Amino acid sequence: MTGTKSGCGGGGCGACTVMVSRYQPATKTFTHYSANACLLPLCQLHGAAVTTVEGIGSTKTTIHPVQERIAKAHGSQCGFCTPGMVMSMYALLRNKPQPTMEDVTQALAGNLCRCTGYRPIVDGCRTFCQVRNSGLINDWKEFLPLDPTQELIFPPELILMAETANPETLTFYGERTTWVSPTSLEELVQLKAKHPKAPLVMGNTNIGPDIKFKGVLHPLIISPSRVKELLPTFLDEVLPFSAGVWVGAGCSLSEVRSLLEKLVPQFPEEKTELLRSLNQQLGNLGNQQIRNVASLGGNIVSAYPNSDLNPVLAAGNCKVSVISSGGRREVPLNQDFFMGFGKTILNPEEIVVSVFIPFTRKGEFVRAFRQAPRKEASFATVSTGMRVFFSEGSRVVQDVSLYYGGMGPTTVSAAKTCTAIVAKPWDDETLSKAYDIILDELVLPPSAPGGKVEFRRSLTLSLLFKFHLEVLQKLRDTNVIKDEVPEKIWPLPREIQPSLQEFQAVSKDQSAQDPVGRPIMHRSAVGHATGEAVYCDDIPKTDGELFLGLVTSSRAHAKITAVDVSQALQLPGVVDVVTAHDIPGMKFRPMSGQEEELMAETEVECLHVFVLESEAIEKSSYYEPRRSIERGNVTEAFEKVDQIYEGEMRMGGQEHFYMETQSMLVVPVGEEMEFDVYVSTQSPSAIQEAVAETLGISSNRVTCHVKRIGGAFGGKVTKTSHLVSITSVAALKTNRAVRCVLERGDDMLITGGRHPVMARYKVQVGFMNDGRIVAADMEYFTNAGNTIDESVLVVEKMLVHMDNVYNIPNLRGRGAACRTNLPSNTAFRGFGVPQGLLMVENMVNDVAAVLGRPADEIREINMYRGPSVTHYKLEFSPENFLRCWDECKLKCDYSARRKAVDQFNQQSRWKKRGMSIIPIKYGVAFAESFLNQAAALVHIYKDGSVLVTHGGTEMGQGIHTKMQQVASRELHIPTWKIYISETSTNTVPNTCPSAASFGTDANGMAVKNACEILYQRLEPVRKKNPNGTWESWVRFNRRLNILTDCWRGEDLYMDWEKMEGRPGAYFTFGVSCSEVELNCLTGDYRTLRTDIMVDIGRSVNPSVDIGQIEGAFMQGLGLYTLEELKFSPSGLLYTRGPSQYKIPAVCDVPLRFNVYLLPDSDNPHAIYSSKGIGEPVVFLGSSVFFAIKDAVAAARSDSGLVGPFTFSSPATPERACLACNSQFTQKIPTSKPGSFKPWALNI
Repeated sequence: MTGTKSGCGGGGCGACTVMVSRYQPATKTFTHYSANACLLPLCQLHGAAVTTVEGIGSTKTTIHPVQERIAKAHGSQCGFCTPGMVMSMYALLRNKPQPTMEDVTQALAGNLCRCTGYRPIVDGCRTFCQVRNSGLINDWKEFLPLDPTQELIFPPELILMAETANPETLTFYGERTTWVSPTSLEELVQLKAKHPKAPLVMGNTNIGPDIKFKGVLHPLIISPSRVKELLPTFLDEVLPFSAGVWVGAGCSLSEVRSLLEKLVPQFPEEKTELLRSLNQQLGNLGNQQIRNVASLGGNIVSAYPNSDLNPVLAAGNCKVSVISSGGRREVPLNQDFFMGFGKTILNPEEIVVSVFIPFTRKGEFVRAFRQAPRKEASFATVSTGMRVFFSEGSRVVQDVSLYYGGMGPTTVSAAKTCTAIVAKPWDDETLSKAYDIILDELVLPPSAPGGKVEFRRSLTLSLLFKFHLEVLQKLRDTNVIKDEVPEKIWPLPREIQPSLQEFQAVSKDQSAQDPVGRPIMHRSAVGHATGEAVYCDDIPKTDGELFLGLVTSSRAHAKITAVDVSQALQLPGVVDVVTAHDIPGMKFRPMSGQEEELMAETEVECLHVFVLESEAIEKSSYYEPRRSIERGNVTEAFEKVDQIYEGEMRMGGQEHFYMETQSMLVVPVGEEMEFDVYVSTQSPSAIQEAVAETLGISSNRVTCHVKRIGGAFGGKVTKTSHLVSITSVAALKTNRAVRCVLERGDDMLITGGRHPVMARYKVQVGFMNDGRIVAADMEYFTNAGNTIDESVLVVEKMLVHMDNVYNIPNLRGRGAACRTNLPSNTAFRGFGVPQGLLMVENMVNDVAAVLGRPADEIREINMYRGPSVTHYKLEFSPENFLRCWDECKLKCDYSARRKAVDQFNQQSRWKKRGMSIIPIKYGVAFAESFLNQAAALVHIYKDGSVLVTHGGTEMGQGIHTKMQQVASRELHIPTWKIYISETSTNTVPNTCPSAASFGTDANGMAVKNACEILYQRLEPVRKKNPNGTWESWVRFNRRLNILTDCWRGEDLYMDWEKMEGRPGAYFTFGVSCSEVELNCLTGDYRTLRTDIMVDIGRSVNPSVDIGQIEGAFMQGLGLYTLEELKFSPSGLLYTRGPSQYKIPAVCDVPLRFNVYLLPDSDNPHAIYSSKGIGEPVVFLGSSVFFAIKDAVAAARSDSGLVGPFTFSSPATPERACLACNSQFTQKIPTSKPGSFKPWALNI
């Protein structure tokens, strides 16, 4: 089966989601829940039925409505995440056939997608809520109906087994571990007494990752999942006079949440304060798949420092009932329970049986708060549980509990602060003193693990302040006080609204059979949704196949004195070790005129031990050449300007996080040194060349096959060629097929990502008082890493685009790729433009702030207008861009909403809104002409079917779908007659990489030319038989069979000596307007609305192109607001998976996400007047960054701070909160740089 994917191995991406079903003999009912297969121990599934995506529907039988709707809603691009999405939604529908939108977003919260931007996935799932969509889904009533009676039945043999069998202890013996599953509490106690160090595993969400990622070995694992005494909740015994409820420690967190939701309506509100706060925290803890398996008891005894539940359980005076061979006892959950990191007061042999959750009393209020890097499916930065008790009718505090997670190695109590509050009236004066005490009580050293020290300390104050406001509101609601509450802080909006997708319909004169310009579904979408689409690692294993693992250096710079592989060869399963000495051909890959070693031989080549750009700049550690470009005379212009401003900005890097990690399979064919290479790459010919040169053979002995790629974004070109070269050496040495599929952590560690950038515009931004920028001088420094890769080319692209849409008469740019000891960075969607333009737009924002004028005004004043010339002397017309700008402002109702934002900010102190509108002018194609060419091979068979092969690789951008449309138009046949199997070097040689947003342009023209010639050959036959069918025409035309045709693009170049050229074929224009709402106390934000207007000429496929726009925007949103790569001071990458590195999830989608394609646009430089769209819109994600900055500026103005301020990217909650400069952040002492060793560096 190929459906269930492995994306991270840690339960963080959802690609492996399956549905687990169990029969409950006591109630004769079935339970169905989604779970992450990567964390689900097979030993634990005794008696369960597991349903994978293959089980619910396929193209060979009937597809399920979930599969159909996600496919038809255009919710699949690369398709690697789609089976997981399908199964999360399927599990929801098995439990709730008519879900709400809240149910849908909760179900999808644990599933990540890097391609689509989520909107079409949500739209497809929204149809089950009986809510009409707009835009691309018009025939929603024509979908297959959901009929619960037609679902798979639970296996009868499992029902019979559950009802008749006497439960017996199950024991599974492995090579290193034994798994025991007892059936009674008594037996469990005996096992634990005999093996006190053996962990108890219920959901495997803690032990599993430790075994997988930390190498922890447990000789014995005990699974109490079949011990019934751990599961019950004594709901029947909960009476009106009960003190609380006992919950079985083995209950899953989802079961606990369901219990709480049933209990709350049964009791007066005053008794359910703790229950409601717990339920709120449970909704934020992990994701649905994790909550479905993780247990309440396991969550408590794991004693994580940043636990969501433990602070509120402790604050609420909960307790646990534990049992051991010595008997039972009850242990309160308080400050004495948590001893340290992962340690509690419980003895090793003690087992938590149940948890007591008390009811609250009248006058008792409980709240739970958390702040996390991402709103959902993210570990908390700081979590809190807060409780206060007043005697009836009084505001004097009788008792108070304040517990925090994330403020030390374990859950901590602010006991001294509580003492200072007790017996005092609950008012501003009391709380003001409490803030000072809690600062002294909860101290974090500046080098504390996890970093974010200032932010975490400020959160202890701001969350207490939030509690203060909510308690005041409750006291006022109960008539205890008459005071006006300063402000009620409502939760950020979260309901995703229907969105608009507008595009120009095809002409009425266009043939109904002609698919060009129509929103055609991705040709593999149904295969993605059913799990039948095959990716590299889905290729069946061959006899004798080996698996390659990489060994990375533990030092950044070291001499290799010797290599001893003897111990490695003694490990079970190890067949051989491959080193640089085994490479028969080239031991390096040439890159930008330099050589990069495939494997270290004598020295680990991180020659310069610098991590930060600033260190490299100080030591002049650069890769050559450095580039510069100038228009006008900047130096002379500065002597005449009214004002001069200087600024600096930093921007972090970005991990590609393609859902399919680097994957390859090298197979020796068996004769004459022939090799078949199956690989996930954007550049098959580069792989072919790399393998041939590494093995010392000719390229005609190597055939590279690419069926499809599970996402790439620039990361599967140069890095893949290195990895496949090493894999080919192993295949050659062993003469066996060798597969290499990187684990997520290794992929992130090895392959690099987007370049971090520091930009300076010191004393070089001149502007007249009318807002016209007269001169600007920009310096860019990228962190290239330890090898050159494509870093100089990235710098060049930044400089070429540095004018964006602004006609600055005197403009100078200088750029350098800094050499550091970080893993080498590489190409990433946008290729430097998203970094370079952020600095330019930030400069424009600063100009507006200095002048005290709206940023959009300054932008408009400085825009190109009329016939224009870029700073590299290229003539162009900005007419379509100006149309995009005006149309976007009109569509989003900019003026009225801008006024509404300002009014909101005047009325709100602790929540602010921000709004920003950002433009882009993006040059499409490669600046090197030899890369702007393509070829296609078209077969027409006797039965009339057509096979098209071209040089582009399908990685989710829909290139195969578009090529199908091109061939359909040119051959005048329906698309179903046309098939595209794969991209391979034995059919189309010397292909160029699928990159630079140029794949459709180049390959489309090659396919078009080939089909035109073939169709012309049919003309004599068509004239003889004008009423014949396509099949009759091709059957008797012997000249038709096959045709290969090439297409070469225009001559593009950039002359850096003359500072002129034509580095792009044309410009794609776009404008994005975003509005956000920011919680100034925590830095959390929500994008309320985004409107995007893009000029992509005449779209070949609007649904595919809109999907690319939305996906690129969300990737940009992640880049500018969310995604942080954390490195240790020595350059070690901390963030190696989705648990540490957060890409956007469903919770990050703009609540209204509108996309418009500019109508009546033409482009004579590309096929059918279309334009490339894969990369440009990434930068438009910065509209959210600048909207956040706008909201922060509003918050700062309340503190009397106006004018420009430093605000680096990404605009994480930490940066936003600290930049707001509230009274709470001002209280936090700042540690002097250099006086301590930070946990992580700001790169």
